[in-house]
Amino acid sequence: MSELVQVVAIYISPGHSYFGRHETGALFQERFSVKEVECVAGCGLVGDRFFGYKKDYKGQVTFFSIEVFERLLHVLRLGEADPSAVRRNVLTRGIDLNTWIGKVFSIQGLQFEGVEECRPCYWMDAALAPGACAAMRGHGGLRARVLTSGVLRVDA
Repeated sequence: MSELVQVVAIYISPGHSYFGRHETGALFQERFSVKEVECVAGCGLVGDRFFGYKKDYKGQVTFFSIEVFERLLHVLRLGEADPSAVRRNVLTRGIDLNTWIGKVFSIQGLQFEGVEECRPCYWMDAALAPGACAAMRGHGGLRARVLTSGVLRVDA
């Protein structure tokens, strides 16, 4: 089942734009689109802001659905937008990510544990458009732990 999922894009960012910044405001941090990323069991994605953040951290990697993003563009009446704006690491096609909450799944032979929805917050209204947070509710993506080490690649 998991092997039918397509990896559309991978994003990493060495810094936090929103995390821990509720009182000081957003801070632009460069987001990098990469063709592949090294996943380290128990740590996350090499080069990303949450790599090695803390033991058993729930958001070692975050996933977001391109189908949800495309729906957001329609609902918010955006002609286009950069999917990296939602600050999720791996953009997928072909799976309802909510079905992986509480489950171990594999993509490209790597195992992950789906922990919880990556709940949207008010920052999404600034990152995409007013109303984005509400439109994403229940479909904000997936926070997961990395269970096996290896390289995750964008599908050709």
